[in-house]
Amino acid sequence: MKNNLFKILAIAGLIASLTGCHSAAEENAKKESPEAAAPAMETFVPTKQKLTNKMQIPGEITGFQQVEIYAKVSSYVKSLNVDIGSKVHAGQLLAVLEAPELSSQLSAAKSRLKSQEAVYMATKSTYDRLFETSKVEGTVARLDLEVAESKKNADFAQYQAAKSAYAEVQNLLNYLEIRAPFDGVIATRNVNQGAYVGPAGRGSEMPIMTIQQQRKLRLAVAVPEQYSGFLTENQPLQFTIKSLPGQTFSGKIARKSGALDSRLRSERVEIDINNTDNKLLPGMVAEVELPLTSQDSTFVVPKSAVFTSGEGSFVIAVVSNKTQRIPVQKGRSIDGQIEIFGDLKQDTKLVSKADEEIIDGTSVK
Repeated sequence: MKNNLFKILAIAGLIASLTGCHSAAEENAKKESPEAAAPAMETFVPTKQKLTNKMQIPGEITGFQQVEIYAKVSSYVKSLNVDIGSKVHAGQLLAVLEAPELSSQLSAAKSRLKSQEAVYMATKSTYDRLFETSKVEGTVARLDLEVAESKKNADFAQYQAAKSAYAEVQNLLNYLEIRAPFDGVIATRNVNQGAYVGPAGRGSEMPIMTIQQQRKLRLAVAVPEQYSGFLTENQPLQFTIKSLPGQTFSGKIARKSGALDSRLRSERVEIDINNTDNKLLPGMVAEVELPLTSQDSTFVVPKSAVFTSGEGSFVIAVVSNKTQRIPVQKGRSIDGQIEIFGDLKQDTKLVSKADEEIIDGTSVK
């Protein structure tokens, strides 16, 4: 029994000795190779490129020119020469109004004009005779000549006023004939023959008619602030109409407002459209495809290379085998890629999978 006990203790001591030697060897190996303890991280070098994507945004089509026609004077509709859908040309007579009281006013104004003209001609003739006589010294008193001249000038002013009043009534009569201001189509007609119309009151509630220019249209789009910088004048754009499936239309950016709407924080962009085939109509809603291509090249990295914390957004660079956080601003994100803006260089190595737990100065294998 004693021999067996001695053998067991000897074996246990040998095992303990071997285990201690092995642990010491591992500890020494770790101390001799500190790089072996550093974590392995996948890195990459970012490249600059122009990120391109597209977005759909609704827009409204309107006539290139559109005007609502109202009556200038209180009158009645005598005749209508057009109806809804009528194609008209610039200067074409659309409607005739009548206002009997204007005819009376014109006659009265004409009578006043003739009367003032006669008075003026009489005083002018008197003055001219006195002036010719005054050339002979001592025949006409200077005071009488000045009085005659003042009377002539006063009557001339009255004559001019009567002429202006007559012309004013004549101009009002011209407003009784309504003519088309440009080539277009009658979009609406709100009155019938005999209806009362005027510049105020019940007859002014709705326009007599609306004219739209449809051979050329404009497409208005409200572009959000963050995307307005990607669009330039004369840039071609494509759009579709839900009521015309399978068809694609195109136009060019003709003008930008250059200011943001205070409510929507968007910029109004207008596209001119040649509608020679008359497929498009004012009032249609279009889906406009906006190509959003960066004007300048920017750094584009995988989304996993950027992390966000309470302090901001960062990427992790590897400098001399140690990590270093670099603050960045994020741009557009497309298909797992994201634009970043910050103090970066072309040869900077970045960690592919950044994490908030990776602190500055971490050794990287």
